[in-house]
Amino acid sequence: MPNLTAVNVAVVGVRAGCAVIWMIAAMTNILMVMTSHEKLGDTGRETGVWLEEFAAPYYCFKGARLEVTLASPRGGQVPIDPRSEVPEAQTAATRRFCADRDTQAKLAATVKLRDVIDEEFDAVFYPGGHGPLWDLAKDPTSIELIETMSRLERPVAAVCHGPAAFRYAEADHDVPLVRGKTVTGFTNSEEAAAGLIDVVPFRVEDMLREHGAHFTRAPDWQAHVEADGHLFTGQNPASAELTAKAVVHALALRPFLAAS
Repeated sequence: MPNLTAVNVAVVGVRAGCAVIWMIAAMTNILMVMTSHEKLGDTGRETGVWLEEFAAPYYCFKGARLEVTLASPRGGQVPIDPRSEVPEAQTAATRRFCADRDTQAKLAATVKLRDVIDEEFDAVFYPGGHGPLWDLAKDPTSIELIETMSRLERPVAAVCHGPAAFRYAEADHDVPLVRGKTVTGFTNSEEAAAGLIDVVPFRVEDMLREHGAHFTRAPDWQAHVEADGHLFTGQNPASAELTAKAVVHALALRPFLAAS
């Protein structure tokens, strides 16, 4: 039986809907990496992170008493997609964020990703929004981070358009990170329903399939999560909290796996 004195027992984000007891290793630190890109192609409209995809995982992690570091390529204020702030897009987590000045201030003062690349993290999580299609998909520091975390077999997670960050990441020389992996992400039909299928620089579903992943999906806008080894992916905004729960569960199992 593993020694349980090294773990904390916490209720994961009851107020965020994660009413499950997990065992979490002390001093666990998660890095959340978000986009710095705010322009939606040539449309003249703005994009950024999708608020629910940040807020729901963030409060789930904080509810589990995990340390959370917020980073972005440029640092500072992370742009928020205005469409994720309209009334019909609000959830319990986004409403909590809108009343949470401390977390708003943290999102306005993210660290530059390159400044934390050498720090130790137990997991990395990429929220979506369309912004990652333009910056995180080709950001060399982000690619290095993903490859390093994967090599160390630590959880690498992304939701919705977040898997865009896997585009140039490799598991080995010239072998895409997602090749042979079961994954999900924002689907072509969801992109078409959003009216942006001809605006985005590439489509997440197509990219993952072209890289040799086994792509799965649920009906449009329904929650769907895949976990394959240390790789965790969620299909859309509704999947953000469930993807975070999967990461928390994986981290909770570490003491048991280490002792086996």
